[in-house]
Amino acid sequence: MAYDGKLLALARGELDKIRETNRTEQQRRRSQVYARLPEVESIDAALRSQMAELVRLTVSRRADLKERIEELKEQNLAMQQRRAQLLKLSGFGENYLDEIYSCPLCRDTGIYRGGVCSCLDRLYNRELTKELGTLMRRGDERFESFDLSLYPNEPDPALHVIPRETMALTYAACKRFGENFSPTSPNLLLQGGTGLGKTYLSACIARVVADKGFSVCYESASAALDYYETAKFSRDTQEGDAAAVRVRRMQDCDLMILDDLGTEMITPMSQSALYTLINTRLVNGKKTIISTNLSREQLQKKYTPQICSRIAGEFTALPFVGRDIRLIKKGG
Repeated sequence: MAYDGKLLALARGELDKIRETNRTEQQRRRSQVYARLPEVESIDAALRSQMAELVRLTVSRRADLKERIEELKEQNLAMQQRRAQLLKLSGFGENYLDEIYSCPLCRDTGIYRGGVCSCLDRLYNRELTKELGTLMRRGDERFESFDLSLYPNEPDPALHVIPRETMALTYAACKRFGENFSPTSPNLLLQGGTGLGKTYLSACIARVVADKGFSVCYESASAALDYYETAKFSRDTQEGDAAAVRVRRMQDCDLMILDDLGTEMITPMSQSALYTLINTRLVNGKKTIISTNLSREQLQKKYTPQICSRIAGEFTALPFVGRDIRLIKKGG
């Protein structure tokens, strides 16, 4: 994964806070134990002195070096055993004064086996996901809050389906997608009229997936494709650099939500950018959710065969049917 330097720095800052919190807790424990068990404090001081002496011995070349090191080892072991005994008998536990780490893999350094540790990667994804504020502007975007009663329970004469039954299946598919999200998940095409819950269920998915530690990006189609144009034609400017960063995030994140496809201005540039975004993510195995008010026939009329082929062949379509929920809530 390609990391954005600014977001990675923010993630490292969060990791620094975690380390400081753990250091503060360790100091609190040490003060607590020393106040109750002065002998433990004395033992710790002796252990530190012993380490300093061991360093001096290793460079001294004295004749009895080996014997003296063995003697120090025996003393060290005896002190460690006495220390553990005191802690255990006092109810603290033998490991109560051990260093505290939130991540056992990297010990809160953020580096593991020469690369970025999973703990730092999760913090990075959290920073990336903070930008979902525009998608989660209501704050109640959770599957538990989705209200199927807002969809008619009578057959739709034009579609020959019962909207509530259809939406129950769509809801279940979205919930399953969010809860089981992985690199093997399908791509989704949320398809239906205005005000039927496409953006809301996208937000529900985003919340669940982000909580699992995956990186999630959200953009309207018009904004996303504008970033491509700005990155291409405003190079070597602050605006162009910012757009290029945004493009990389959209292409590299674990889940990209592209909202309101079909509302953007259609130009050769926008068609090229849309194909690049969809195809790059497909090639790299990244998952995408596209929402649109357009039918399959309308998509075919509006977009190039290459784009339509990718969407038809690589996305699972979920229908959204019923009446505009916003109008229903207003009493219309």
